[in-house]
Amino acid sequence: MPGHGQPHAAGVDPERLWLDRPEPRRGRRPSFSREAITAAAVAVADAEGLEAVTMRRVASEVGAGVMSLYSYAPDKETLLELMVDHVSGELPLTELLTGDWRADLKALAHLQRAHMLRHPWLPATLSTRRSPGPRTLAFLERALTALRPSGLDGATRLEVFAQLTGFVAGHVSYELAQAGAARSPERAEAEARYLAAVAADGHHPELAEALASAGRPTAPEDTFSRFLGRLVDGLDSA
Repeated sequence: MPGHGQPHAAGVDPERLWLDRPEPRRGRRPSFSREAITAAAVAVADAEGLEAVTMRRVASEVGAGVMSLYSYAPDKETLLELMVDHVSGELPLTELLTGDWRADLKALAHLQRAHMLRHPWLPATLSTRRSPGPRTLAFLERALTALRPSGLDGATRLEVFAQLTGFVAGHVSYELAQAGAARSPERAEAEARYLAAVAADGHHPELAEALASAGRPTAPEDTFSRFLGRLVDGLDSA
């Protein structure tokens, strides 16, 4: 196992990133900071997508040379870690918990959904392993506190929150894809015709019955709440 501050075998070293303090720089103090670099990267990702975030682009946003950024973020992977933790600071931590752990967990999930919709690049970054920074840990602590009345042990509470976050990220990715498809009416109409043909071919009776049944509320918030309820209400507190 690598020692504190030593390079990791692969990926970002969380000790170096989150625990080490940057060494004082000699010479003239730079006009930017790690926080400013991260904020600039987040702004680019929010406006243009994660693909637009490059070290060169971020350097131009803060008015610096590319090489001067590397002491703050040596690669894009590190920059992504910083970005995820930076936006985690937007998640509110002051709302009072009710003691009803299922209701509180659902409320936290709704906060996560709104957060990910504000930052559409976020669900994709969460699909790979990330090292939680201080802001992310603050929200995690909040979630674990909300789950304490469930009677679940600490390890299970961690698993539950990981499962919840994965569900929210997956659902938001689906919402974003659906919103993109809605901007192409021709594609939506073609998909509807295709499903109607499949339902009528006699080989998919279960699908035909499902498609013919009464429609559900289609508002994104309603759909999310319905799926979330199935997930949270199905958790076993024993």
